[in-house]
Amino acid sequence: MLSYLAAALPDGTSPATRLIALQCALRISTSLRVSLPRGLLRSLRLGADPRPWQELEQARWLRRTPERADDEVAAVLLDAVVLGQAPARRDRRHAADWALRASSPSRVGALGPLPQLMSVYLTAHSRPETGQGLIEADRTAYECGIQPAELPPVLEQLAAAGLLNAWRITADTEDLRWILQLL
Repeated sequence: MLSYLAAALPDGTSPATRLIALQCALRISTSLRVSLPRGLLRSLRLGADPRPWQELEQARWLRRTPERADDEVAAVLLDAVVLGQAPARRDRRHAADWALRASSPSRVGALGPLPQLMSVYLTAHSRPETGQGLIEADRTAYECGIQPAELPPVLEQLAAAGLLNAWRITADTEDLRWILQLL
């Protein structure tokens, strides 16, 4: 889904916007409607900030609709391609819950949206049994919506927060290797 979002959203789309788009894409109905509880947004530490929603509307990726209740944000996704990017709705909901847990451990959530997004990405691309991962550094940057030069500082933040045991970008192949701290 992060690959799809990298292609569907404009360059420079903020990490906060990408986190919301990820939750929307994974929680949509077959009629492309989604409701995100405000509690979910608070758990992502995005609260009532309207800027991510405005970014998604300006990108013509979604249109907010009047909330059915005070405790949710409702929208219609405008890109039907998203339905072909993921499995059935039940599986997407499980993935949305997993992404929420991967993006908001107490030690990562306080760091901000970019480390949260990177946490989801690294966890999704790690071996569950070892926490090890390997992928091209430029692909990681692209799918997280950042420049390759921004990777090392974010990875250092994640290591300092205790999420990563180790990481490095190999000089010859420019592959990113990491080991997650398994809980």
